[in-house]
Amino acid sequence: MTVDLREVATVREAVERFSWDALWALFDGDADHLNIAAECLDRHDPELVAARIALAAGGYEQLTFGELSCRTAQFAHLLEARGIAKGERVGVLMEPSLGFYTALFGVIKRGAVGVPLYTLFGPDAVRERLEDSGAVLLLVDEARVGLAEQLGTAHLVVDRELIESLSALPAQYTPTTSAKDSAILQYTSGTTRKLPEAVHHDHRSVVTLARAGLFALGLKPGDRYFCPSSPAWGHGLWHGTIAPWSLGIAVGAYSGRYSTDRLVTALRELRITNLAAASTVYRMVLASGRAEELRLRKASYTGEELSSADRMRFKSVTGIPVCGMYGTTETGVLIVNFPGFTDYAPRPGALGMPMPGCELAVLGDDGEPVPADVTGEISVRRRGGWFRSKDLGSVDRDGYFHYLGRADDVIISAGWTISPLEVERTLLAHPDIEQAAVVGVPDATRGKVVKAVLVSARRDAAFVDEVQDHVRTTLSQHEYPRVIELVDDLPRTVNGKIDRKALR
Repeated sequence: MTVDLREVATVREAVERFSWDALWALFDGDADHLNIAAECLDRHDPELVAARIALAAGGYEQLTFGELSCRTAQFAHLLEARGIAKGERVGVLMEPSLGFYTALFGVIKRGAVGVPLYTLFGPDAVRERLEDSGAVLLLVDEARVGLAEQLGTAHLVVDRELIESLSALPAQYTPTTSAKDSAILQYTSGTTRKLPEAVHHDHRSVVTLARAGLFALGLKPGDRYFCPSSPAWGHGLWHGTIAPWSLGIAVGAYSGRYSTDRLVTALRELRITNLAAASTVYRMVLASGRAEELRLRKASYTGEELSSADRMRFKSVTGIPVCGMYGTTETGVLIVNFPGFTDYAPRPGALGMPMPGCELAVLGDDGEPVPADVTGEISVRRRGGWFRSKDLGSVDRDGYFHYLGRADDVIISAGWTISPLEVERTLLAHPDIEQAAVVGVPDATRGKVVKAVLVSARRDAAFVDEVQDHVRTTLSQHEYPRVIELVDDLPRTVNGKIDRKALR
């Protein structure tokens, strides 16, 4: 008898009982017939709440699985009638709403390929992504009609009038996609000066994402779940929307201009028990002084690292750990901290342990696994060989993996190999440093030296010497930042990560 992975409560059970057959058993489709929209929306109780959307201006929009199943089917019929063929790309530039979910998942149900676009993008960023993807149509909400007209591209406004007109179309649609068919084309963060590479996702991704939902997010039936990340980005779409819906769990989303006060109010009023957010959100919530209002049972973060001080403070205020996860664009989530699992405790400073079903190792330059606590490259077994992540790390004797930074971010100074992340962690332990980022800068004698860019209220002359001494005595004599720059804020990409290219 196949185990129901949603009922597994311990890591030991998860590791022993996980199988791909058990994961596929959570879905109706198979390799020949699989569609993300159908798996997320069509097979759940139509009366159950599917989405709770916190509006920035106040109030909430609540949607049911039945409503979304019907509207996405009607929208798929509309696209078919407009000549949108299977496999064609369609851009979606909208805030979370009935219109957004109808449009994006209607595209996917039709068998076309959705291209989610961030609503704060300007015309150049949108144009480049539409041209690069080959999108034949752009779907926008009322707030972005002007931008679509400025671009001069074929577009459709998905407003209340359009959604009401869908009632004339059939309320069911039978997808014709297979697991290998493309479903979503997603761009990672970047700038209009350098377009990031598009990442292709097929319909099988809904199955692999369920694994992350179970073990990285700790999703269980009965969770009141919320993810404030924009669904234009991977975290907001895959972890915030597709993973919970694939397991029949309502999503919580945030629509409009971000406000920490509005978010905390929404989490309290919606009685959220499971929160998944970017590291920046947790820092903002802690800084707001309102973290004690949260009534969470599980919390997870992704993106850049959340400092140990912030993780400790969050736990002291809320009573629960905030659990990180690790993965790559190519492989998805690989290392998790099992939120809510009764036999697991996150280890301070560690990434976590391998996801059930993942074979991981830290490889040396010779391609062989290195001993415990030795630095190498984090790698995962795929298709009979090792896939290198380009991230440095180590694994301790208890099986916890530790992250030591990007292999291409490593600083070689006077023959010494220096991890920027290790220096950043040491800097952040200083009580007067609020934010820190470390890069290597050219030096005539040493090749490169460590430069630290710091956010601090202090500007006195003694501060730089104090910081350098702090790193020398805490970390090592050769890793201290020889160059220090004080700034009001660190440059960040559009989804909140430190922009190291800009720092360099």
